[in-house]
Amino acid sequence: MKRKDERGVALILTLILLLIVSVMAVSLMFISQTETWASMNYKLMSQSRDGAEAGINAAANYIINTYSPPASSGADLLSSYNNNVSPVQYPVANTSGHDVILATSSSGQSSNYPVSSVVTAFGSNAQNSLTAGNVTVNYNSSAKLLSQVQVIPYGSSAYQTVQTWQITSDGAISGIRNADEEVSAILEKQITPVFTYAAFASATGCGAMNFGGGGTTDSYDSSNMTLSGGVPVVAATGGNVGTNGNLAENGNPTTINGSLSTPRTGTGTCSSGNVTAWTNSSGTVTGGLVDLPQQVVYPNPSAPNPTPPTNSANALTLHNSAGDCGGVTGCSLGTGVAPSCTSGDLCLAPGICPLTAGGPVVTTLGGLYGDLTVKGTVHLSAGCYNINSLTENGQGTLTIDSGPVIINIAGTGQSTPLDLTGGGLVNSTGFNAGSLQFIYGGSGTVKLAGGAKSTGVLYAPNSTLTMTGGSNWYGAVITGTMTDMGGAKINYDQNLQKQAATVSNWMLDSFTWKKN
Repeated sequence: MKRKDERGVALILTLILLLIVSVMAVSLMFISQTETWASMNYKLMSQSRDGAEAGINAAANYIINTYSPPASSGADLLSSYNNNVSPVQYPVANTSGHDVILATSSSGQSSNYPVSSVVTAFGSNAQNSLTAGNVTVNYNSSAKLLSQVQVIPYGSSAYQTVQTWQITSDGAISGIRNADEEVSAILEKQITPVFTYAAFASATGCGAMNFGGGGTTDSYDSSNMTLSGGVPVVAATGGNVGTNGNLAENGNPTTINGSLSTPRTGTGTCSSGNVTAWTNSSGTVTGGLVDLPQQVVYPNPSAPNPTPPTNSANALTLHNSAGDCGGVTGCSLGTGVAPSCTSGDLCLAPGICPLTAGGPVVTTLGGLYGDLTVKGTVHLSAGCYNINSLTENGQGTLTIDSGPVIINIAGTGQSTPLDLTGGGLVNSTGFNAGSLQFIYGGSGTVKLAGGAKSTGVLYAPNSTLTMTGGSNWYGAVITGTMTDMGGAKINYDQNLQKQAATVSNWMLDSFTWKKN
């Protein structure tokens, strides 16, 4: 009787187990489908974000390569904007609510830019579509002007408008499953110090920078320094050097008391197909190597304007103790603007320097000299001098009475447009390196030798520099290639970082993403 009551239990259990297995199978199917959907969503969102980044790059490419910013003259005037607030406002009377915006037609933004051709060109360049597999990604962009200011980069005589833009781009995929991502980035140029190294060589090859024979670098700060024996007390730190190529050191105790910055990597033998950062034959770089993300580009300085003369009638030489100006305008004997210019000395009158902030650019007026050879005592005072070539090779003294003195070298027809190897450079204004500036845009040879009061900077990013004499140079040098095999010591003035500025390359940074 008992067995008869249990008939059919196995069937019921089987049905229950079958139900459980079926539920588990259905659950696994849903889980698998969910993972497929999640993977598909991730793929679509990644594709839409890639499209948005393409929009960022398209807008940036237009601003960098095609767009012309507002200026002091022309159709797009800087004075039409309120540049004292961020974001920049247009028209100038507004302080908010009138952001300067460039936008494509599908971005959801309205352009507020005064030049219609710029609005049209931006709309054409910053909106498009991409094919990603079997889907189409549409992107559109807008750009908001956060700041703009005019500066004259060091060595130039022309203003440059420096801007910061916030670019926002939307990447969207439309279909059975939609995806929409927004990417934002900052496109900017920065105002940066020019002289951030004791020495920088812009060349990219082996031996772009050579130190040997006990050559060394260190630093001081002319705005806060201690003198001992009439010269600054230097620190065995901060004498950083840089190059777009290779540093070669030879001979002990050749020492870079600082770091080496270069986009090159590695140490060892350098060759045309393998440019290493550092080739060392017993020298030292105390601060190690700094890897630059890209080459450092120093703008070529403007040619001297007005152009200095080159013919022999304007070659200026102090022939004897009595002095001889040779009839050159701006030269006087024993009198003039230099306060310590006495009988028998040459006194050279300066010209007016270009303005570095505010107002129109003023080109140099006067201060024009041809091929100047120092044989005796020559005095310079604050101002600009446009000189074709300058030579002081041991037969005289070049004295700086007041500063800043800016010497613009043309170098027309001269293989060595600047030769200061006589040790006769005397900067009597002190040890502020910005008080004497040599600027040369050509590719000729420059020769320097230090001295007890040799204080100044050299900005010649295309030149070949040779340093000799085993003496001190207080300041900094920027050249194409440089060789210091005579034990010359470059004492870097850290105060230069506060005095001379240039404009960096465009940079894209501060990326953010979000899902719309």
